[in-house]
Amino acid sequence: MAATKTDEYEVMSYTSTLLRHGLLTKPGYVVTLILIKFFGLINRLINFAAGLHKRTMTKEDKRKHILDTAEKMFAAFGYEGASTRQLASEAGVNMAMLNYYFGSKESLLQAVLERRIAGMRNQLEEAKEVNASAWEKLNRALEIYLNRVSANNSFHRIIYREISLNQRSTLSYFLSENVFRNVQTIMDIIREGIQDSSFRKVDVEMTAASILGTIYYLLNSEQVAARLLDTDFQDQAAVDTEIKPRIKKFLHDYLQAYLMHHDSEKQ
Repeated sequence: MAATKTDEYEVMSYTSTLLRHGLLTKPGYVVTLILIKFFGLINRLINFAAGLHKRTMTKEDKRKHILDTAEKMFAAFGYEGASTRQLASEAGVNMAMLNYYFGSKESLLQAVLERRIAGMRNQLEEAKEVNASAWEKLNRALEIYLNRVSANNSFHRIIYREISLNQRSTLSYFLSENVFRNVQTIMDIIREGIQDSSFRKVDVEMTAASILGTIYYLLNSEQVAARLLDTDFQDQAAVDTEIKPRIKKFLHDYLQAYLMHHDSEKQ
């Protein structure tokens, strides 16, 4: 926390008291005053620079800053636990500015989640459009899903909680539509493989459900999954080096056995 002018006066008063009681020499008192003034000047320069930066931020910069802050707050405390007053305070803005950009806490959450979902959708679309086989595209899409869900697990819990509880119908509908668009990309890749005969004719929808069910169940049911896989899901290093590779290998082997043609089918 930055020092204030009042803090500076209090320190000066304290040093004067020490001098009067003989606990501080005059040269020491003078040096102390010089240091107080020096650091007070430095502090005011820092505050001035910070204020100047805030004033020169564009509307888009401010909006992004609020979204970045809200993202951390929602992840840490959930929707109900993060009040608009806390969000505004943490972002360094007043309530009027928060309402100006987003209108309500629900709209702010929607904007935060929309940014996340759109980011995944863009990556999945890129994987779908790359010049590669359907099998390579599918593996790339799975890696994107797994990486983003494991890296941003708190947000995916919020997403699926909102969808399942349906307490805010407008937000639930928005999330359902956007999440389904991401799932649709994976189904499109599977259908592409079926159409070019690199994949067997399978139940596309259930295949997509099996893929996502595996990822979301293991990463969102930590206590059960920790016992099931005998791994500490609270240890991010263990998630990255043990759990993610294990999920990835399982899905790779499972889908290869399920989707790819076998020699007996070619006869």
